[in-house]
Amino acid sequence: MRGRSGSKDTTTARLPREIWVLVGAAFVIAVGFGVVAPALPTFARSFDVGVTAASLVISLFAVFRLGFAPVSGRLVSRFGELRVYVVGLGISAASSALCAFAANYWQLLFFRAFGGIGSTMFTVSAISLLVRLAPPEARGRASGSWATGFLLGNVAGPLLGGLLIGFGLRVPFLAYSGTVVVALVLTGVLLRGRTGPPVSADPAAAPAATFHTAFGHPTYRAALAASFANGWAVFGVRVAMVPLFVVMVLQESDAWSGYALGVFAVGNAATLMISGRWSDRSGRKPPVMSGLVVAAVATGVLGLVESLPVFLVLSLVCGVGSGLVNPAMTAAVADVIGAKSRGGTVLAGFQMAGDLGAITGPLVAGFVAEHAGFGWAFGVTGVISALALLFWLRAPETLPAGGAVAADDSIPDCVAAEAGPTALTTSPEMSPVGVPVAEREPRDER
Repeated sequence: MRGRSGSKDTTTARLPREIWVLVGAAFVIAVGFGVVAPALPTFARSFDVGVTAASLVISLFAVFRLGFAPVSGRLVSRFGELRVYVVGLGISAASSALCAFAANYWQLLFFRAFGGIGSTMFTVSAISLLVRLAPPEARGRASGSWATGFLLGNVAGPLLGGLLIGFGLRVPFLAYSGTVVVALVLTGVLLRGRTGPPVSADPAAAPAATFHTAFGHPTYRAALAASFANGWAVFGVRVAMVPLFVVMVLQESDAWSGYALGVFAVGNAATLMISGRWSDRSGRKPPVMSGLVVAAVATGVLGLVESLPVFLVLSLVCGVGSGLVNPAMTAAVADVIGAKSRGGTVLAGFQMAGDLGAITGPLVAGFVAEHAGFGWAFGVTGVISALALLFWLRAPETLPAGGAVAADDSIPDCVAAEAGPTALTTSPEMSPVGVPVAEREPRDER
C-alpha cells in the first residue's frame, strides 16, 4: 500500500534544525539576489551599451547555471553537499563583489557569468541536503519551507534594492556579496559536522543515484516535465511577458507590472506550505496535478483579458497553481532518490529542466507574441503546463509508507516494472540502491 495510510502522523513530524538553517540561508541569499535585480540592467546600460547587451548580462548568468549544473551534481556526489554549498556561496559572494568594481561592460559580463557557477553549486547542494536531512514523511513541508524562504527573500530584496540604488548603482552588488557571506557563515558554522561525510568517505552510504537510472523512473520524468513547465511559465514568460502586456495591451503604467508580479508572489507564498503538508499527507501527485491544472487554465487565458482587475485576479490564481506544484514536485524527486543515497546528478538534471524552461520560454513566447499576439503567447505557455500534466497522469505515487522509504516506488523497482514482471523477481539489481535483496522490507500486500 502507499504511504498515505502509514502509522505516523505526517502532518506533525518536526523538521530537523538543519532544515531551518537552510531555510534561513535561502531567505538571506534571496534578499541579496533581489537587492541586485533592480540595479543590474541599469548598471549594465551605464557602460554605454544597448538593451540587448544589457539583457545578455542576465541571460549569460542563466546559461552558466545551466551549463555547470551537471558538474555541480558530480561534485556533490564526490565531496558532499556542505563543501560544495559553501564553495558555491563563496564564488557567488566574490562574483558580486567583483561586479561592484567592474571597470567596463566586459568585466561586468564575465564577473556576472562567473556568479552563475556559484549559484548552481549552492542550489544543487542545498536541494540535495533537503533530500537527505528531511524525514521522508516531511519532505513536502521541508521543500515548501525552503521555497518560502526564497520567495519571501525575493519579495523583500527588490524593496531594499530600490533604496540602496539611491546611494549608487554599485552599492547593491556589495550588499548582495555581504548577505551571501552571512549565509556562508551561518551554514558553515551551524551545519558543520551535521550533514554526514561525502559518499566517497562513508562506507555505510548507498551508491549515488545517477541521472540515467533516475530517468527510467516515470515520476522523475514527470518531475522534469513539471520543472520545465514551471521554469517556462514562472521564471521565463511571467517575468518577460507580464510587464509588456500590462503596458502595451492594458495601457497601464509600469508600476502595475510590479503589482501584478507581486500579486503572483502572494498567491505563491500562500500555498507553498499548504502544498507541502498536503503532499506529506495525501501523496505527491494530488497537489502537483491540481497545480498544473490551475496554472494551465489561468495562464492560458491570461493574455485574453482586457481588464486590469481580472488580470490581477488571474495572476493571483497563477501564483496559487505554481505554489501547489513546487513543494510536492521536489518531494517526489527526493522520494525517487531515497534517504540513503546522494543524487547530485539527479538533482542537477531536475534543476537544468527548470533553467532550460526559463531560457526557452521567453524566446518562444516573445516570438509568438510578436507575430501572433499576446493571447497566443500565454496560450502556448498554458499548453506547456498541460503537457506536463500528461506525464503525471501515469506516474506512480512515491509518498513513503509510514515514513519509511517506499520500496515499491524506488528507482530500480519502477524501471523493472517497465521492463516486465520477470525482472522484478529475478534480478538482484532491482533492489533499492545500496540495499541487498535479502535485507529488503516485505511489502504490504493488503
